[in-house]
Amino acid sequence: MPTVVNVGQAKTHLSSLLERVRAGEEIILAKNGQPYARLVPLEKPQKRKLGLMKGLGKVDEAFFEPLPEEDLKEWE
Repeated sequence: MPTVVNVGQAKTHLSSLLERVRAGEEIILAKNGQPYARLVPLEKPQKRKLGLMKGLGKVDEAFFEPLPEEDLKEWE
């Protein structure tokens, strides 16, 4: 069950509340006893796996050929 903390108390103890959230605790911020927001720890970013799409597509050799002059002029 999450801990409920009023905004005034949260202002005074924000650093310690953040440490508790970092440790995995969920804290509900309330104003006049009414829940307003939830403090939860961020998910740890997952490592990206390189080469995930390797072998799924092919680039035609024409991709690497220079563009015709008329196409180049349109890009300038």
